[in-house]
Amino acid sequence: MAYSYNKLWKLMIDKKINKTTLRREAGITSNAMAKMGKDLPVSVEVVAKICRVLDCTLDDIVDVLPDEENESKAEEQ
Repeated sequence: MAYSYNKLWKLMIDKKINKTTLRREAGITSNAMAKMGKDLPVSVEVVAKICRVLDCTLDDIVDVLPDEENESKAEEQ
């Protein structure tokens, strides 16, 4: 599966909060923040901590996208 955190970055802009502040307030590591910057998976716990700080839900900050490989197989069938 592929992940997109574009919604998170947009929400942070709307709420005028930067990555460093969010990381500190949510109590997450810089490594977790870097992973999200590369659209890599992080634990649900990390996302939940961010949701608490930003007062939002999971689907407000992350999209789970289908794999291109799985899409190709579905199209072949």
